[in-house]
Amino acid sequence: MTAARRLLDLAPGAGFRIDGVDWVVDEVHPQHGRVVLVSTEGRTEERTVSWLMHHRPEPLAQAAQATAGDGRRAQPRALADLTPLQLQRAHLRAEHIREAVTGFRDGHPAKARPGEPQPEYDPARTTLMQRRKTKARELAGLDPLEAELLGLRRMSERTLIRLSAPHVDELVLACADGRWTRRRTGRVVRPEIREAVLAVRQESVRRSRISMRGKHRLLHQYMAERFPGFPTKDVPSCDTLARIWGEWFGPGGTRQRYLRTGEMLDDTGPRVVVHRPGQVVALDSTPLPVKLRESVFGEPVSVMLTLALDLYTHSCCAFRLTMVSDTSVDVAMLLRDVMMPLPMREGWGEEMEWPYPGVPAGIVADFAGHKVAGLPFFAPETVTTDHGAPYKNHQIVQAQDEIGCNILPARTMRPTDKYAVERAFGSLKTMLLEHLLGFTGTDVADRGADPEADAVLSTGQMEHVIATWIVKIWQTHALGEYAPSWEPGGHHSPNSLFAAAMHQGGWAMQIPTPDLYYKLLRKHHVMIHRRRGVKILGLYYYDPVLDEPRFQGPSARGGRHGGRWVVRSDRRGRRTVFLQDPDDHETWHILRWTGLPPQGEVPAFSDKTVEALIADARLRKLKVLSDTELLPPLLQILRSAAPVDQWPTQMTRKEKASRSRLASQGRAAASDRPPAAAPAPAVIFPYADVDAAEPAGPSWPRYARTVQTAVDADLRHRREDIGHPPQAPQLLDDALRQRSLFLLPDLDDDEPKDDA
Repeated sequence: MTAARRLLDLAPGAGFRIDGVDWVVDEVHPQHGRVVLVSTEGRTEERTVSWLMHHRPEPLAQAAQATAGDGRRAQPRALADLTPLQLQRAHLRAEHIREAVTGFRDGHPAKARPGEPQPEYDPARTTLMQRRKTKARELAGLDPLEAELLGLRRMSERTLIRLSAPHVDELVLACADGRWTRRRTGRVVRPEIREAVLAVRQESVRRSRISMRGKHRLLHQYMAERFPGFPTKDVPSCDTLARIWGEWFGPGGTRQRYLRTGEMLDDTGPRVVVHRPGQVVALDSTPLPVKLRESVFGEPVSVMLTLALDLYTHSCCAFRLTMVSDTSVDVAMLLRDVMMPLPMREGWGEEMEWPYPGVPAGIVADFAGHKVAGLPFFAPETVTTDHGAPYKNHQIVQAQDEIGCNILPARTMRPTDKYAVERAFGSLKTMLLEHLLGFTGTDVADRGADPEADAVLSTGQMEHVIATWIVKIWQTHALGEYAPSWEPGGHHSPNSLFAAAMHQGGWAMQIPTPDLYYKLLRKHHVMIHRRRGVKILGLYYYDPVLDEPRFQGPSARGGRHGGRWVVRSDRRGRRTVFLQDPDDHETWHILRWTGLPPQGEVPAFSDKTVEALIADARLRKLKVLSDTELLPPLLQILRSAAPVDQWPTQMTRKEKASRSRLASQGRAAASDRPPAAAPAPAVIFPYADVDAAEPAGPSWPRYARTVQTAVDADLRHRREDIGHPPQAPQLLDDALRQRSLFLLPDLDDDEPKDDA
């Protein structure tokens, strides 16, 4: 502000503007410190000079200049509105003006540069007017191109006098060319065009997405039908309409369905300001962009990452990895993890232990039963989720009642409700996941050559890596724009914000009891069978405790499910269910599935044994194959053993006869082949021919062959004992002739024969 602008002219007839009202000074009473003002409407008021000073009157000339054009008032310009090159040129012009006024480029003898003051600018030898004239001649003698680049081409003596008036602090801004920060007058739109643009906007939201060229044609159609006499040449062009559209409705780019939804929703409600940890916790799930191995022999698979983020401290309170889509029980257990302290893991140092002041780590460890890592835990008050099926399940409503929190789904098409967890997913990807083997990228087009083959981490290993990254990296990194409301410009991390919250409002250490796990599981109201146990989802579960008399018969519970017992099941593990003891509510009985073998028959299998088995199996390339994977080798076996051409249904009658002929010829050849020479007789004992290497005990197939050999040898010995060879038996024809009664006796040789 110049010196002239800081002084207010109170002479009669002077005018100024106060709060948008124009006043003219009618009378001045300096002895009383009062002035009489008359407004443009004819209203007369008497005010004190003190009142004028507090209301900051503005001269009418400046007010008219500020409201020129479209009538909008503009904020004062500043040095930040200049580009770096323009700022340098303004500083150079200010140096020349200061040298002409004081003789020094920086404006003071204490800041004199080497060789200053020059003889022609020495204040002790020259006057102010002489220095100005000398400076004007010096600038006029510059090369025109150099003077144009430096902005000194039109620096005359009058310009030096005019620019010497501003205050020293505003000299650089006054030396800036006014064309550099020219005031925007705005775009004047006629009422007919405004109506047409708004009508096209409403129509384009309802229709499918169209281009700006199509909206321009709709604008012409509206103007031609509603305002027939409006000149066509005055209708804005397509480029002008695009600029007006961007100024009024934004850049666009939104999908039509989301644009319509956003138009219907009302976002005028009050904003929720989070000011303490646990007030709002956001939950969300996303596919993990890293391929993992499910098991020892499994193929690389994709997993889901579910994250819980505190909106005040931006702490990753809990997370879970699920092999398939997360279910309601996973979400319920994630809420339980938010309330549970994170135990220290193998390989974590002391720097990752509980660091927050006010509550020593030893006290927290005594309550938790183990050393606690540096991660906040608390009971959530409000939980914000998306609209997925796991978050709408009745089991989540049950978990809400057990924990005592409010689960509120985020508003449709309002990403600001859980923007922080979305940003956390992006930070996790850029800060950790993209550096791991098996990273798949954001899109299929961004994938590597073979991310499945690069997968080396198992689900347990990935869970350990993410937990380490959260405690060691995420909880200590600078938040940037997520500073607290009580220190917007501060440098904070999730850990420092949680520590500050503990110092400001305290912290209630509430560690849930172990039975919270059972209370968050699914309920089943069933009857207990005397011999089978309880039937849950088609399977029977039993434990010897059910044989006690107190479990024989209906339950003592009343109400809607009166007489039935409450059994809870975890759908992630169907081998056991849990029954709460009616006498001691802190005791839970584990009922095992009746199809499981008794305890103790399955050997123990530790984690290290599993890791060793995994390494050895991968080294030996062992793999369990499914029926689909076993089909190709099975087809090869069948192709060699029973090809399709040999199927009876695929052969003709001639081929079948030929095949039968070949089979009969083979059997005939085998029967005609002489038998092999008989072995020498030997005394064989039934059990003496068993090899020593074979296990003790009779071998029944071999014993049968031994008996047959002994019988054949005995018959052969009997035939050899006969002195003469045995006679062949008579023919069957001879035997019949001897016994038949219908045969005539043979004629004697001496009887005559009849000559007939």
